[in-house]
Formats: sequence, C-alpha cells, structure tokens
Amino acid sequence: MSLSTKFEPQSIEKKWYSFWQENAYFESKPNPDKEPYTIVIPPPNVTGVLHMGHMLNNTIQDILVRRARMQGKEACWVPGTDHASIATEAKVVAMLREQGIAKESLSRDEFLKHAWEWKEKYGGIILEQLKYLGASCDWSRTKFTMDEDMSKAVISVFIDLYEKGKIYRGVRMVNWDPAGKTALSDDEVIHREVNSKLYHIRYKLEDSDDYLIVATTRPETLLGDTAVCINPKDERYAKYRGKRVVVPLINRVVPIIEDEYVDMEFGTGCLKITPAHDINDYELGHKHQLDSIDILNDDGTLHKNAGLYIGEDRFVVRDKIAKDLAAADLLEKEEPYKNKVGFSERTDAVVEPKLSMQWFLKMEEITQPALESVMNDVIRLHPPKFKNMYRAWMENVRDWCISRQLWWGHRIPAYYLPDGTTVVAKSMDEALEKAKKQSGNDALTENDLRQDEDVLDTWFSSWLWPISVFDGIENPENEDFKYYYPTNDLVTAPEILFFWVARMIIAGYEYQDMKPFSNVYLTGIVRDKKGRKMSKSLGNSPDPLSLIEKYGADGVRTGMLFSSPAGNDLPFDEKLCEQGRNFNNKIWNAYRLIDGLEVDENAEQPEDRKIAIEWFRSRFYQELEQIEDHFEKFRISDALMATYKLVWNDFCSWYLEMIKPNYGEKIDKKSKAASIEIFEHLLKVMHPFMPFITEELWQNIKERSKENALIVSAWPAKDVFDRQLLNEGELAFECISAIRNLRSSKGISPKEAFSVDLRSKNPKNYERFESLIKKMANLSEFNQVDEATEGTTLLVVKGDELYVHLNQEIDVEAEKAELQKEIEYTEGFLKQVNKKLSNERFVNNAPAEVVAVEKKKQSDAEEKLKSLKASLANLG
Repeated sequence: MSLSTKFEPQSIEKKWYSFWQENAYFESKPNPDKEPYTIVIPPPNVTGVLHMGHMLNNTIQDILVRRARMQGKEACWVPGTDHASIATEAKVVAMLREQGIAKESLSRDEFLKHAWEWKEKYGGIILEQLKYLGASCDWSRTKFTMDEDMSKAVISVFIDLYEKGKIYRGVRMVNWDPAGKTALSDDEVIHREVNSKLYHIRYKLEDSDDYLIVATTRPETLLGDTAVCINPKDERYAKYRGKRVVVPLINRVVPIIEDEYVDMEFGTGCLKITPAHDINDYELGHKHQLDSIDILNDDGTLHKNAGLYIGEDRFVVRDKIAKDLAAADLLEKEEPYKNKVGFSERTDAVVEPKLSMQWFLKMEEITQPALESVMNDVIRLHPPKFKNMYRAWMENVRDWCISRQLWWGHRIPAYYLPDGTTVVAKSMDEALEKAKKQSGNDALTENDLRQDEDVLDTWFSSWLWPISVFDGIENPENEDFKYYYPTNDLVTAPEILFFWVARMIIAGYEYQDMKPFSNVYLTGIVRDKKGRKMSKSLGNSPDPLSLIEKYGADGVRTGMLFSSPAGNDLPFDEKLCEQGRNFNNKIWNAYRLIDGLEVDENAEQPEDRKIAIEWFRSRFYQELEQIEDHFEKFRISDALMATYKLVWNDFCSWYLEMIKPNYGEKIDKKSKAASIEIFEHLLKVMHPFMPFITEELWQNIKERSKENALIVSAWPAKDVFDRQLLNEGELAFECISAIRNLRSSKGISPKEAFSVDLRSKNPKNYERFESLIKKMANLSEFNQVDEATEGTTLLVVKGDELYVHLNQEIDVEAEKAELQKEIEYTEGFLKQVNKKLSNERFVNNAPAEVVAVEKKKQSDAEEKLKSLKASLANLG
C-alpha cells in the first residue's frame, strides 16, 4: 500500500471509521470467556450539539474503551441521549412560535406530536458528530431516555418509591423558574454575584408616626409581608416588642415577632417576613404560624393577591414600587449592593422562591449507602479531592423536588379520584382497578379519574441510566444486565457530580444493592486563554468540527489531552491542536523513513544497531510500565505525555538516528525487521489516543486480515527490561548532547570531527555505546584517560569528565569565565537540592524513588562541581 508524502487526516478518517463500523468492531455481546468492560456515555441533551466539553469527555471515554478492547476485554460503550425536559420543551415552543402557533392553543397530545417530530429531526445530531471524533460506541445499543423500555423503568421506579412511602406530594417552598414555568431542584439553580440595590424601607408602627427601617433587595415582595422580625437580644428594638407595624403602600397590619435567626449586624437588624417567597421566611412563618400570601403568578407577573401592580412583571414592579415608596416618604434610602442571585440553569431566568404543590422524594435515608460507598472508596472519585464536596452535599441534602410543570417528559403516574385521594399506576386501566378497590366504588369509570399534569424531573430518568440501558429495572435477570452491570468507569464533569453521579449511586444501591460503577473520572472545565469557561454566549468556544477539519481528529484528541489532568480545568489554546497535528506528522514521517530504508540482504547486523535495538526495547518496556501505572491511576493526560515522549524523544530523536545507515548505504535485514516490530508496538500504545493515523500505518505495514486490525490487536504485555543498559544509554545521550551543544556554542560545523578523552570512575559504562557516541557526536577518537588532558575544553556529564580536543586555539580567559559561570549555576542547583533533602517532612513522606532521584542529583552535582573547580585550577 503506497503512502503519501504528507499526512492528510481527512483522507483517512472516514475510511477507517467506516471500516471499523462495517466490521462491527464497536459492537459487544456477552461473552463468558472474556472479562466485560463497560462504560455508559453521560447522555448529552437531545437538543445539544458538540462542544469542547463533549470533546474532552468523549475522547477520554474512547481512550479507555479502545485500550480495554485491545486488552482482550469485552468492551461495551453504550451511547444515547437525554430527553432534557426543560431545554427541549423550550426549543419546541420557540419553533411553534415561529410558525405562529402558541403552546396554549394546543392539546397535550398535539404538542407532544410536534415535540417528537422535532426530536426525530434534530435529536441525533450530537451522536453523529461524535463519530467524527472517532468515538467507538456500540451504536446498535443507542438509547434515549424516553424510549419505551426506558420510560417503563422510570414509571416503575416512581410507583415503587411511592408505595415504599419515599415519594410524597405537598405544598413546599420550591425554586420557581418563571420563564420555564416549572419548579427546579436546588441543583438546577446557578448562583451568580450581581449588582443589585439595597432598599431601606420605613414600616410605620400601628397608630404612631414612629417607624422601623427594613432593608431588602426585593421591595416588590413586601406586598406579601405578614410580619417584621427582630432578634430578642437586640436592645435597640426592645421597646417595640409585642407591637405591630403597617406594611407600606398596602397598609396591612402585621405583628413584630422575635427570633434569634435575625442577624443583628446585617442591615438594620429588622427583617421583613414574606413566607410565600423566601425559604428562610417560610421556615419562620411555619414556626410562628404566620399567613402565607403568594403574590406571584407562574410567569413572574404579580397575582391579584398582591393587591397592587396586578399583571405587571416583577422587575417592572421593583422599579415602580421604589418610586412609589419614595413618593409616600416611605423610602429611607437605596444604595448599590452586591449579592448572589439564583438563575435557572436551563433558561437563565432569575429564580423565585415560591410555594407550590409538588412531588418530592425523601432523601435522608436513601442517600446513606451512596455516601458510605464513596467515602469508603468502594466507588473511587478521580481525583479524590472531590470526596469532600460529595460528602458535604450528601450530608446536607434536602428532599428532591421531582415534578416539573411541563408536557415533554415522563408524565407522573398519579391519578386523582373524585374524593381527592390518589392512586399511582402504570396505566389508566391499572389505575381504575386500584381506584375501585381503594374507594370501594365499582361504578367508577376512567372519566372519574384525572392524571397528574406534571412530568418528572429529567434527572429522575437519567439517575437510572446505567441500569435501564441494560433493562435492569423491568428485567433484571436478562443476559445483558447480568453480564455488563455493574459498569466499570464513568467519565463526567464535576458540575454534575450531584445532579447525576450521586443519584445514580443512590439508585444503584436502592435497586441492585450494589455500586453502579467502580471509578468516576471527573474532567476539568474547558476554559479559554483568559480563564473563562467556554460558552456560546461569550463567543469564546471554537467549533469542534472546524478544529477536526483543520487539525484532524487525532490532532484535536491529543491536543485536548496535552494539558488536561483529571479534575483540573483545561486552559485550551488552539496551539495545542497544532502540537497534536505536529505529533501526527512526526509519526507519519518516522514510518516513511523506516519504510524507505533499502535492505542489504547479505549484510550482517552491526553491533551498534544491535545495541540500539536492545536499548529501545528496554526503554519501551520501562515506559510501558509507567504508562500502565498512569492508566491505573486515571492519569490519562500523563499516559499520553509518557507515550508522546517515548515516540518523539526516544524513538524519533535517538533510535532512528542510531540505526539509520550513512548516506547511500543500506540497512541490514535484521535491523529493519526489528525496527518495524518496534514501530508496531508503538502504534499499539498510541492507538487509544490516536486511532486513525495508527490504523492507517498499521494496515500499511503489511496486508492484514480483519481479525488482525489494530483496533482489536493485543495490547503490549509488560516485559523485563535492562535497567543498566538504559542507564548507559542515558549517559551516552548526555555526552552526545553536551558535545553537540559545545559545537553549537563555538560555531564548529557538525561535519568537523575531533577527539575526546574520557576520565571516569566507571569507564565500562561507555563500552556498549562507544561506537554510537563516536558516530552521533562525530568523533575521530574517544579515548579513556586517567589524568586531566591539558589544552582541552572540559565537559562534565554525571561527574565524568570529557576533555574535548578542539581544532582551534583556546581562549583561556573566555574558558575560565565559562567554567566560573557553570560553577555558579551548579552551586545554585546543589543548594536547592540540599534544601529539599534537609527537609525532614519531604524525606520522610515522599516516595522512596523520589527521594532517591534527589540524592542522585545531589551526588552528580557534587562530582560535577569537583571536576569544574579542578579544571578552573588547571587553567591557572
């Protein structure tokens, strides 16, 4: 197979992705002879298109799955999408509005027909986009959270939890989204600091001109005030105890109550109490048996209960009421004020605390197994720093508001009888039977029952995802579920650690009494060069598909991972993708060099090539051990960097130069075959990171059967390596580099050969690499000596002395200055090492191998200083 001179990713990506799909390499079936490896994709919203966060997340998942597949495991990566109730309904409502259709003019069934049509047209876009990235999902298993079997699981779980007494319905304070006209859970509210105003309002005492001043950022809510509260310890207000005040503008007389909840230092120390529109006021209202007056409609306009400004928007009323208070001489002052305000994650509307009849899941008891499993490392978070966040949330969790005032989603399976009682059931027929039995009224018909209008929170379906994708709720004994569950690893973002991850763990223990996965890899947030989170609104997020078009999928995959340690934010720069593309080009050209070497069939293998091959094989297995360790510890970025350095530095920069014949000469057959074999090993470890280029080169090396494609080839097994040979190689390369740097600094041509004398306590360390040192440093001679050689330039490598015979006169003063400069640098370096080694905490707590490296640095620096000072003395 001919190979083009230039790597062009667009010409190969479609070819190999089609090849992988056509040969069903991504597909998985239960195989009792193989260990399963399972990942379920965090289902992106059906409304979504690929963004940089998806790119990072799915690249990591694909790396893990491809490696597992090569390890001989039965790798199964389940893709799918989430129905995203709020986001999708908003999209459909907007689409209908453009067509001149109002949602309110449609029946529920008519609206859902439009929603399903929208989903079928647009809902698969993001999954198709993932294919450009190289995602090796089992597409035959693609799921959607509103598939019939998935929906049945959600309804069954609701009924089960209701019958266990864990789900209840009641009026509670909820987070209300006036734009979405639905309740939100606490986790769906994003708090941001904003520039507000603090209004100081006068509340006159009943039958008096005296007044209390109350400070608030939401003056419109005073229309729902039912008390003013002071701290019983606050002597400033002792004389007002037991009295009453008049609510401004509406003249409602309300009591002055006392509670230690009031912060005497904040504002004026007087607190207006609006039980219907503040969670803390709600608790105080309940405690002091106050009335609750709901002044807001579902859309954020004022309700008739407000008495004033009826039908006007809350923010319009805020401005108006401030002016009216000032006109009535009831506004003491207003001042700029920074405070945190809750916004809807989906619509970005300012959230209102509001009393509402909703469905809730009791969380206190059901969360305990999920808390213990993470804190005891039954489920491991990577990095573990997120354990404290997880614990804080789980130990302070509130009941989960699971109902949403929408039509798109899983409709709550609760049915109301004429007498106001409730039954829950999977269908109307089942509900009718239950209703007759519960009421004792056999004359009931379907017309007598009314199903709840609300749908369930989207997370109430996705919390079942690892179970329901394998039909584990409705059919827990099926072959797929028993084989693939629990899954292995989950890759997701920290911001949904509580939204989704914690709830999946809760569901796993509630319904299977086991963990749903073993490891949770938490990616960082992709940020721009200024540290801002990438988003459409800021316009700072590049189009992932355009990046793939420009740099190739492999270039973008590696580029994203070059600076992406688990749990830490990724400061993305397009130059990273350029670096990824350059890496691809390096690999491509390295193979072209090997492939283009002409073979001398009769030539014997020279000793220096034999040493080079032995060295690289040892280097490969040494680094493979490190790469495996990185993978085991979920340091995926580090695993890539180790692979990158092995290929770029050790293979391309050193090995290829060692084995390359002189110009016009041919290579021996044995060395070329060994080089091809080495390159194949490198392709294997690179494949999870860079699937397209590696498959292309793998298939180019020789004709292979479908069973021998790289995607299903065996991951390299660990092997022994010669540490002494590696140390000798490192020493040789440092010598070569030092001599090359000297040439460069002196302006000496690389073609000009000169001799070098070596003085070393361990000259044997140079014997195996001597001919390679001479070849690669272009030395006429490389002699071992016992004494310093005069009239030469000294180089010190790991305490060994290299006396270089330059073919030019030495400038003694310049040489002394260079030596003095090197001495000062080495003394500074040694000082830093000594400081670290004198730190008992470091020596006692750092891994032994880390301490050993520092001690080696110390001894090398001491030897180098000794040699440098001796050379300086010899110069007089």
